Amino acid sequence: MPKTIEKKSSSSTSKKWHKPSAKKSAKASTDSPKASAKVNAKRATTRNPKTTSSPAKKAYARKPKIEKKKQPKLRIFSLGGLNEIGKNITVFECENDIIVVDCGIGFPDDDMLGVDLVIPNFSYLEANVEKIRGVFITHGHEDHIGSLPYFLRSMNVPVYGTKLTLGILENKLIEHKLLQSAKLNTVSAGDTVSAGHFKVEFIRVNHSIADACALAITTPQGVVIHTGDFKLDLTPVESEPMDIARLAELGSNGVLMLLCESTNVERPGYTPSESKVGLSLDKIFSEAEDKRIIIATFASNVHRVQQIINSSAKHGRKVAVTGRSMINVVNAAVRLGYMNVPDGVLVDIDAIKKYPPEKTTIVTTGSQGEPMSALYRMAFSEHDRIALTDKDLVVLSSSAIPGNEPLVGKIVNELYRRGVNVYHDSSVEVHVSGHACQEELKLMHSLTKPKYFMPIHGEYRHLIQHKELAEKLGMPSQSIFVSDIGRVIEIDENGASFSPNPVPAGKVLIDGSGIGDVGNIVLRDRKNLAENGIIIAVATISADIGELVCGPEIISRGFVYVRENEELMNGAKEVATTALIEALSRGAHEWGDLKAILKGAISKYIFNKTKRKPLVLPIIMNM
Repeated sequence: MPKTIEKKSSSSTSKKWHKPSAKKSAKASTDSPKASAKVNAKRATTRNPKTTSSPAKKAYARKPKIEKKKQPKLRIFSLGGLNEIGKNITVFECENDIIVVDCGIGFPDDDMLGVDLVIPNFSYLEANVEKIRGVFITHGHEDHIGSLPYFLRSMNVPVYGTKLTLGILENKLIEHKLLQSAKLNTVSAGDTVSAGHFKVEFIRVNHSIADACALAITTPQGVVIHTGDFKLDLTPVESEPMDIARLAELGSNGVLMLLCESTNVERPGYTPSESKVGLSLDKIFSEAEDKRIIIATFASNVHRVQQIINSSAKHGRKVAVTGRSMINVVNAAVRLGYMNVPDGVLVDIDAIKKYPPEKTTIVTTGSQGEPMSALYRMAFSEHDRIALTDKDLVVLSSSAIPGNEPLVGKIVNELYRRGVNVYHDSSVEVHVSGHACQEELKLMHSLTKPKYFMPIHGEYRHLIQHKELAEKLGMPSQSIFVSDIGRVIEIDENGASFSPNPVPAGKVLIDGSGIGDVGNIVLRDRKNLAENGIIIAVATISADIGELVCGPEIISRGFVYVRENEELMNGAKEVATTALIEALSRGAHEWGDLKAILKGAISKYIFNKTKRKPLVLPIIMNM
């Protein structure tokens, strides 16, 4: 296994050998008469062109010219995280070595009906699995680790990450029954892992989860820095600030390319410190002494949960955790020492009724309005342990991810209907982002001083605005690569350019336990069913005599209410019957042809009458 973890070490000094000067050598050689005679004789021989030529000169003339060895080409491409939010995965390839950075999931778009998750297309990596030296994880968010269980099913390669990152990953691998076979390797900020042509150094950064790291990847062509998700937090909660000194050192030594996140590139200024949320929480707890407090936040935001626990303990409250992902992350953080919980403060959700409501705090999932989350079930009276009343205060300690605003609004509206007090980020400062704003992005560029730049982690507008920001800092436009998933950047001695040959990339849809069995045709049918409903036509035909024996019977679901549209349904039945009888009389006996005729006749009739296009499903049985 290609693993070598190195710690940083200071350079050692060495003694230097100094060659004596020519004057001193000549003086030393002529101190005696004998030595002087030898030197004069040698000089005379050297000056005479007819005498034997210098052996050293002959040797020098015969010495072949040493050409500088060409370094192997570096290829960089993303299979996700470009022109989209989430599904982050970047691949580095050099000759017979490949390393993968992150392996996240995406969430389905509105038109992906019934789809649970979206993962990257791994086909290129599966075809080159023997080259993969490891997967390197920057931090433990779902959009960076969520696809690993699906990846490791077919490609069981080493995985490298910090302690909390792998602690969260372990819970996912247990669910998928992969933990025993997984090759997990724990590293710390400052460690370097050797993997074929690559050396990967983990560099501490701040984010909305503990143990986040940027990566400095040493390649034959130079050093590439992958920032992961980061922000500059000089007063972080329970951790150290970003390792600015190391980034500056790498920049001074020369950085070949910077891959930098673009999530908050539209926001000017700096991202506020996470510790600012703690002050807001203290104020809320002080003003709501007569209420039970329910706080919804991202399960992975360990520092946020820590501050909620701190404020609860300060005001004499017990804390209960609900929501599967929240329970898993908190258990992992406490077990690994990333959270400090005072004795007796954390209680089981089943024991929460033993305490007065105004002396309890509930930490829950559902800050994004997810329909299956604990907060959603509370809001719609579906939670089996918690019933909300007007004596409750709900705090949404998050901001809505783009596209989730309607879901969050739905929960907030339902909470207000129940008389529940609601605080969210627009009314009180209960959330700060974990991503760098414009000034922090400028700092990253200025520290690393890259030769080339590739914006990552964002939709197309984010990537373009990050490109423009880099240009304002003085980077030439031709040195910036706004890429797309599957598009390959190649770097060699001649420079960097896009390859004309992309690699396979795209979205693989997860529906229940099915992986990739839902495609565009299935989604199209689902959308049609959702919008227009379905009509099923069932007919029985005697293949021996070529006659219609029974039917066709017309069944409608999601199209019209049959009892109120009998005339329409009877008309469809008449049209279908006529079409089948005419087809059989012409000698049509192939099931495929008969189905097409039946479907076409019904579809045309329904559209002429209603201007709608329900999905028509013909079923023909043989008697």
